[in-house]
Amino acid sequence: MLYDVAVVGSGFSAIAATIHLLRSLPPSASMAVVGDDPGFGRGTAYRTEFYIHRLNVPAGRMSVFPEEPDDFVRWLEHHARKVSAEGFATRGDYGLYLRDRLASLLRDGGRRASFDFVKAKAQNCVHSSEDGLVFKLDNGTELSARNVVLCLGVGNADLPLNPDRIATGAQKRVARNPWRLSWLSKVGRSDTICILGSGLTMVDQVLALRVHGHRGPIRVLSRRGLLPHPHAQASHRAQPIDPELADSREISALLQGFRRQVRNGADWRGLMDGLRPRTQGLWQELSKDQRARFLRHGLAWWNIHRHRIAPEIFLRFETLRRDGIVKVHAGFLEAIEEGNRGALVSYRQRQSHRSRSFNADWIVNCTGMERAGVAHSPLLRGMQRRGLIAVDELGLGLSVDKGSRVIDREGKPQSGLYAVGALTAGQFWEITAVPDIRVQAINVVGAILSRL
Repeated sequence: MLYDVAVVGSGFSAIAATIHLLRSLPPSASMAVVGDDPGFGRGTAYRTEFYIHRLNVPAGRMSVFPEEPDDFVRWLEHHARKVSAEGFATRGDYGLYLRDRLASLLRDGGRRASFDFVKAKAQNCVHSSEDGLVFKLDNGTELSARNVVLCLGVGNADLPLNPDRIATGAQKRVARNPWRLSWLSKVGRSDTICILGSGLTMVDQVLALRVHGHRGPIRVLSRRGLLPHPHAQASHRAQPIDPELADSREISALLQGFRRQVRNGADWRGLMDGLRPRTQGLWQELSKDQRARFLRHGLAWWNIHRHRIAPEIFLRFETLRRDGIVKVHAGFLEAIEEGNRGALVSYRQRQSHRSRSFNADWIVNCTGMERAGVAHSPLLRGMQRRGLIAVDELGLGLSVDKGSRVIDREGKPQSGLYAVGALTAGQFWEITAVPDIRVQAINVVGAILSRL
């Protein structure tokens, strides 16, 4: 069967695109979703069932429908969740909300496009032409579509260490993907844990360990030792403040302008929130060198100020840190060796450059997500070999134009082939959070409708 639209993927980007396609396509159209994840749409972020794993954005800004900003808050009220629009709901609840909204659209069979969910993984694109693309699936079949939306997300980053620096005997003590939570069941109550990376995923895993009964010491190691800042309490939350951008697009000039506003009394959180609607446009105004300079020197500070955590989550984590249960080290990982007690983690201390080491029973990789998202996907690797896709110039994601059309090896945007979500970071930068992805999904749906 030749579908009008195929969505390839199983995470939030895929369910956002699917929901808006079902709302917009005429009943005469046909669409398919290709994915092998039974928790379709919940992805890594919204599959968790730990109540302690909270959204990092207030509930009032998390509706999947921009024109209905209170939709998620109404869902919470309907399900007796005591979370206000300014509060931070659990990520598990958000996953259930997405599932319910998709299910309600699917039940309306008489007024929507025909829909098939193909439980399989697309392995390769075996044919492409003006009429569409043909994909080979891992169940032995093929699927054809006139329009395709790639929503594959990105994989977990590799350990920041050459494989030959990890002793064979220590390999079994390394949890390379923290979201495969089976490693938690192996952790003893008093085991020493080393977490590599000090961002949002680290905080999630520390709190998951506590919920799971772990009471031992936790060592956090990252290059700079920077920790996420909290959102302000709702009663003290500042309104967004319009940033006074310098005429120059040099990163140092932009930063000086932000600092000047804060010195003059602007709340930095309000300033970051005011910058958000302008971030994509500002990113697109930067040259390649300016973007690269930001990634080298500013990214770590951007992350801790921009991607903040719920106040109550911060207080829980900060209590563990003050009590000495969690200790944060700034340095560069050098080796993971076999020790007398578990593994021996060696690192070069930041500033002093002295070598330090400590023992750990378990080492958990929380260094974030890989860039570009091609390495983890056989489909994307195959499409790259054929020249159907290209990685953007800084390796942040796939090369796409401002309409999210995928650009091929020759630099040509391809009609009918789109990407949504983190894969498009090279073009949009700020494209991992729900408020940004939902708008991108709507824009892609509009482009597909114009083609149909």
